[in-house]
Amino acid sequence: MQKDQLLTRRRMLLGGAAALGAAGAAGAVLATGAEDGAGTAAPAPGPQARQVPKSSAFRLQPLTGYGPPRAAPHRLKVRKEPILRISGRGRSMMLTFDDGPNPDYTPHILDTLAKYDVRAMFFVCGECVVDNRELVVRMADEGHVVGNHTWTHPLLTTLDRKQIRSEMKRTSDVIEDTYGERPQWFRAPYGAWNRAAFQLGAELGMEPMAWTVDTTDWTEPGTGTIVDRVESGAAPGVVVLSHDAGGDRSQTVRAIREWLPHLLDSGYRMTVPPRRRV
Repeated sequence: MQKDQLLTRRRMLLGGAAALGAAGAAGAVLATGAEDGAGTAAPAPGPQARQVPKSSAFRLQPLTGYGPPRAAPHRLKVRKEPILRISGRGRSMMLTFDDGPNPDYTPHILDTLAKYDVRAMFFVCGECVVDNRELVVRMADEGHVVGNHTWTHPLLTTLDRKQIRSEMKRTSDVIEDTYGERPQWFRAPYGAWNRAAFQLGAELGMEPMAWTVDTTDWTEPGTGTIVDRVESGAAPGVVVLSHDAGGDRSQTVRAIREWLPHLLDSGYRMTVPPRRRV
């Protein structure tokens, strides 16, 4: 999809997504684990890879291997709204990145997260995973949570149920094929949810995750503006949305180098959801 088409669609949906967020603010809340992350895999570092020190409390045990696919996921309760905030002790926040992985920007973001020993969620597109598997392995190996963001980043509300299922299932399949675990979280492109997305996500073992603070970094508003939006929106329970692909994300790369240490110095703690047992 061309950049101008993406921008047009995002602008059209920005208001709708914000309205949905306001409507669901009192809805489902995610309980987070203090030192839990995504499943790990044998190291396969990508560009500029940096391994987390073995002493890191976030480091998980390696997977047992790349065997046959696991049993069908446990059927979840179908939600009517996506999760917008997290619950946790103290000043906990969660960082999320959409549309990747991208070899030009994702490694820099991973390097910054590793530098400060922080974990995040990455909602990846299947077609991007195919060409950048080593980055998805690195995400999992360094304790980040890999989520499903569909195969081609379509507007789900324009698709029929069969097409939506294909977009979601193909992406879950390629994630599992890449590092051995199926994703447990799903985010609708553009924040455009419908009943089918909630139902199919639950059938595929995924909870719907939205966001609280949108950096709107995809508009390339300037590094300073992105920093201001994150810092001014910081609060306990906040889920921050940024992007590591889908366009020029150099501003995002520079911004996180500024706002992340500032928030950590201010007493905020970045967390990720624990992996559910299936």
